[in-house]
Amino acid sequence: MSQVYAARRERLRERCSAGGSATALVSRPANVRYLAGAVPRGAVLLLGMGEDVLLCAGPPDEQGGDGRPDQALRLQTLPAPGGDCAVAAADLAAAQGADSLAVEEHHLTVARHRALRSVAPRLRLADLGSAVEQLRLVKDEEEISLLRIGAEIADQALSELLESILVGRTERHLALELERRLVDHGADGPAFTTSVATGPNAGRRGHCPTDRRVEEGDFLSVCLGAAYRGYRCEIGRTFVIGTSPADWQIELYDLVFAAQRAGRQALAPGAACRDVDRAARQMLDSAGYGEGLPPVTGHGVGLEIDEDPQLAPAAMGKLDACVPVTVEPGVHLPGRGGVRIDDTLVVRPEADGGPELLTITTKELLAL
Repeated sequence: MSQVYAARRERLRERCSAGGSATALVSRPANVRYLAGAVPRGAVLLLGMGEDVLLCAGPPDEQGGDGRPDQALRLQTLPAPGGDCAVAAADLAAAQGADSLAVEEHHLTVARHRALRSVAPRLRLADLGSAVEQLRLVKDEEEISLLRIGAEIADQALSELLESILVGRTERHLALELERRLVDHGADGPAFTTSVATGPNAGRRGHCPTDRRVEEGDFLSVCLGAAYRGYRCEIGRTFVIGTSPADWQIELYDLVFAAQRAGRQALAPGAACRDVDRAARQMLDSAGYGEGLPPVTGHGVGLEIDEDPQLAPAAMGKLDACVPVTVEPGVHLPGRGGVRIDDTLVVRPEADGGPELLTITTKELLAL
């Protein structure tokens, strides 16, 4: 993996050089993790002149974080506790003779930016922008394999829950049990706060579990994900509890399922992000549910659970092969509940079989 991290840093260095910066300071944790192999708390990465340095607030083994830093990096620990690694990195860049330093302005606070200027007043600060995030868009096969394992863990945790007795249990209890099962099956932890929504709460995007108890005839919508070696995936399913579905539940479920399938089928290298969104959204819009739809019908995943690209009406850009995304349309009817169906897939060309589905739990409307 050391060669992989070195290649990633070299691509970033080329972008910096093209922009006129000899050095770069990477401070956003997910970006440090991508380039260095690990991100101890508070650590930053300096792409310096001659060598790259991972600056840590303390010994990396004592700072937590997943993974181990790339051995090709020089590790430098701050001499005193309470210091700012970013400020120390700017001082080091100036000491190396750099005249410019590209920084992630979208991550640095104003106060931190001022501190960099103060410690190295002769260093010209440029904006690195989202250069690292753009490098992270297309995943290599090792990254995809980690997402695939995370998806298998999430599928397993969900399938086990569905085999248990659900009526009478609270949303909060079910969410905690799912998160425990994720860890039991090898996840680092949940990829995000697990959402369990029942009855009138079902289908609500980002619903925070409450003490409402599962009742006969409820819609039950679940959205969870596993974090595995830093990479995060997502799955969402909707079920009916304890009885045959009502006609309106079947109708609504079939509609959302068709919209989700349309979005999945639109995934292809070269497809415009807004066109994938439109494929799913227009089916729900034409059925009269357009006004209450969420702003996106999908998004990228990886080291963060919500990355670019965004599948939204105003999204710019096109999809590339080996980009993992979610497709997650849903409809929520106030006071009644609703349906969400959410998969993680990897964009693949038609010659390779089309989009690769990572989350394989059935999408059949089950009565539990």
